[in-house]
Amino acid sequence: MLDKIQKIKPNILVIGDLIIDKYLWGKCERISPEAPVQIIDIQNDTSVLGGAGNVVNNLNSLGANVSIMSVVGDCKISKELKEMILDMGISTEFLITEPKRISSKKTRVISSQQQVIRFDLESKKKISENSEKKLLELFKSSLSSFQLVILSDYGKGLLTKNITQKIIQISKKKNIKVIVDPKGNDFTKYNSSYLLTPNKKEASLATGINITDKDSLDKALLKLKKDCNLDISMITLSEDGIAILDKHSRIHPTFAKEVYDVTGAGDTVIASLGYAIAIGIGIDEAVKFANLAAGVVVSKIGSATTTFEEIRDYQLDINTDNFSQKFKTVDQIMSIVGYIRKQGKKIVFTNGCFDILHSGHVNYLEQTKKLADILIVGLNSDNSVSRLKGESRPINTIHDRANILSALQVVNYVVEFDEDTPKDLIAKIRPDYLAKGSDYKNKSVAGEEYSELVLIDYTDNKSTSNIIDKIKSI
Repeated sequence: MLDKIQKIKPNILVIGDLIIDKYLWGKCERISPEAPVQIIDIQNDTSVLGGAGNVVNNLNSLGANVSIMSVVGDCKISKELKEMILDMGISTEFLITEPKRISSKKTRVISSQQQVIRFDLESKKKISENSEKKLLELFKSSLSSFQLVILSDYGKGLLTKNITQKIIQISKKKNIKVIVDPKGNDFTKYNSSYLLTPNKKEASLATGINITDKDSLDKALLKLKKDCNLDISMITLSEDGIAILDKHSRIHPTFAKEVYDVTGAGDTVIASLGYAIAIGIGIDEAVKFANLAAGVVVSKIGSATTTFEEIRDYQLDINTDNFSQKFKTVDQIMSIVGYIRKQGKKIVFTNGCFDILHSGHVNYLEQTKKLADILIVGLNSDNSVSRLKGESRPINTIHDRANILSALQVVNYVVEFDEDTPKDLIAKIRPDYLAKGSDYKNKSVAGEEYSELVLIDYTDNKSTSNIIDKIKSI
C-alpha cells in the first residue's frame, strides 16, 4: 500500500484558518510566593504552523505538491505566518491580506512534557465581503491545477457558509473532490462535499445522537450522510479507529500503540486521507493509511507531522502485534526487504510446511529470530505440501497456516512459495542468515549459496507426522 501511495505526488489545495502554534518548553522546580502557581523556567521555544497550516505541513512532509489559500491580517503574526510558509518551500500567492485582522497564534507552556497553560491571540469575526470575493476569484482561476480540495475549518471566520458552499459547488462541476475537517454544530454548510472527518464528540453535537455503541454510531453516520448529502460518511473514534459508511458501515481500527499528545492528529488524518484519495486510492485503503499516519503523530509531543519513512518504520513495528498484516506476496515482501535494508537491519529466513503448529516449531522459530532483527518465514503452498507430504496433506490450508504463524510475536512476515524448495525465493530476498534444522548437518540446503547457513537444534520427539500418527491410533 505505501509504495503505491508514495509513487504519485498529488496536487492538493488546502483552504482554511491559519494558526501559529508556539511552544514554550521548560521545567518547574518551585511554586510562586505570589500565588499558588508553578514557576516555569523556560529553556526553549518553538513555533510551528497549526490549523490549516498543520494540514499543509503534513501534506508537505508526505511529499505532496500543496498550496494554501486563506485570509490573514496585516499584523506581525501574519508576517511570521508567511515566513514560515515560505520556509517550507510553499508559495504565499493565495494568501489574501485583510486590514485590521489579527491572525491566530496559540502559545502553550510545556513543563516536563505536560501542557500547563495555553493563551491565544486572534480574530474570530467573519472575513469581509471583499475578502470573500477575492478568495472566490482566486479559487475559480486556480482550481484546474489541483486534484483535491481540503477545507480545514477551525471556526476563525474564514469558511463562512456562503464561501464554503460556493467552493464545493464549483469543485463538483469540475469533478474535483472536496473533503472537510468540520467545525461547529451545523454541518449543512458542508453540504455535497465528498466526506467530512468529525470526531465522535463533534458528530454527536451535529447529529443530536449520543454515540455510545455500534447502533448509535451507525445512526449518526447515516444521518450525516443524508443531511449533508455526502458520498462517504466518516467519524473518527480516537483510539477505536475510524468509522465509515458508503453502501455499508465498518470500522477500521487504529494502529496507535502509545499516545503522548493528540494535538493535530485530526490534521494528520485529513491530510493523509486527502493524499490517498487525490491519487485514486479506495476509501478503505485510504483510511488504513490515515490510521498509520495518525499512529505516528500521536506518539509525538505537539502539532506533529509524519513522513513515509516514519510510517514504514511504524508499520514494521506494529506488524509484530497485528498478524493480519504479516502475510505478504513475493512482490510485497521484496518491497519490504528493500526498506529493511535501507534501515541497516538484518534478516533471517527459514521455511517449512508448518502444517500443524506445535511446540517444536515455536521453539525453533524463537531460536531463529535471535539471529537477526527481522524473521521472514517461507511457507509451502498447499500444492507444494501435497507434492512433498502426500495427497492427504496439508491438514490446514495456506491461509490457516499463515494466520497461525503470524500470531507468533517472533515472526515478522510470512510469504508463500509454490516450488518444492524456496531456492528462488531465497535468491530474491538474499537474507543475512538462512536457518534450518540441525538434521540438515552435512546435507545440501536449498538457497545456502545466497546466505549464511545456521543450523538450529530441533526439540526432540516433536513433529507434525508424530501428531498425525497419534491421532490415527486413537
